[in-house]
Amino acid sequence: MICQNLLTCYERTEQLMNTPIKIGVSSCLLGNDVRYNGGHAHDRYITGTLGQYLSFVPVCPEVECGLGIPRETMHLAGEVDAPRLVTTKTGIDHTERMQTWAKQRLKALETENLCGYIFKKNSPSSGMARIKVFNAKGQPVRQGVGIFARMFMDHFPLLPVEEDGRMHDPGLRENFIERIFTMQRWRDTLTRGDALKHVIDFHTRNKMLIRAHSETHYKQMGKLVADGKSLDNRRLRDQYESLLMTALQLKSTISKNTNVMMHMLGYFKKQLSADEKQEMLGLIQDYKQGFVPLVAPLTMFNHYVRKYDQTYLSDQTYLKPHPIALKLRNHA
Repeated sequence: MICQNLLTCYERTEQLMNTPIKIGVSSCLLGNDVRYNGGHAHDRYITGTLGQYLSFVPVCPEVECGLGIPRETMHLAGEVDAPRLVTTKTGIDHTERMQTWAKQRLKALETENLCGYIFKKNSPSSGMARIKVFNAKGQPVRQGVGIFARMFMDHFPLLPVEEDGRMHDPGLRENFIERIFTMQRWRDTLTRGDALKHVIDFHTRNKMLIRAHSETHYKQMGKLVADGKSLDNRRLRDQYESLLMTALQLKSTISKNTNVMMHMLGYFKKQLSADEKQEMLGLIQDYKQGFVPLVAPLTMFNHYVRKYDQTYLSDQTYLKPHPIALKLRNHA
């Protein structure tokens, strides 16, 4: 018989997955014909696969700031840390136009309650990293950030961000989507009120997930929650969110996941038979050596959680941080 706590955990997870999570995205990635040549850069993974769980707020900086379709191509020029946005042939400087529009757009996006953003790679306005910046000699240096992307990340420093090109990397894709779902869970927690108990509940349910990214941050967050009664509620929430999203930005490695699973195995020391323990240890070892993906040992953990009515682990989001259908933990 499945315990009531486990049912509650899965029901809460499924409810979250059935409620579209709102993120911003470069409009061209949704198939909108807004690029300089009148075309688009439709990404079917974003609209098709992720679109089952996310809702999108499209943004095209060039069009929204008043530039036409089609339009002359642009690039970044000048200093890497403070480049200008200029047209490639006529040399028209659109920096101030873009920045003025961006300030207003960012204020409007505050009301959208976004949980993340996907930028368009290589874009002088929306590229997140390694954008060409042409120096005084006309030589490109791939160290720039798009004008709007830089302003967005400065304005929303804790929001998960990624760009379409990097989404092809399984590890980066999983990390980004995991952060989006975690941000939504945290936002849902905040809607329940300012009481310390809600932060404690969130922290308890996400302990394993946080430890899979950073033991250091996990300890800092634990101390923060323990000292919560002495802090103003707003300060506690702000500091916790900052530590949470900073921790999850750090890569979850095979070594970190192995340590978390060995820790979880300790919760079954009085329940697993000798054969079951050896089977579980074997799966963890196979994962550690790169023979099987993370989903293999975690599937077995979920089985034992149900079989032995393991109340504490049943509520750990680490075991189901995002929809299984996305297959984000299937890469070895």
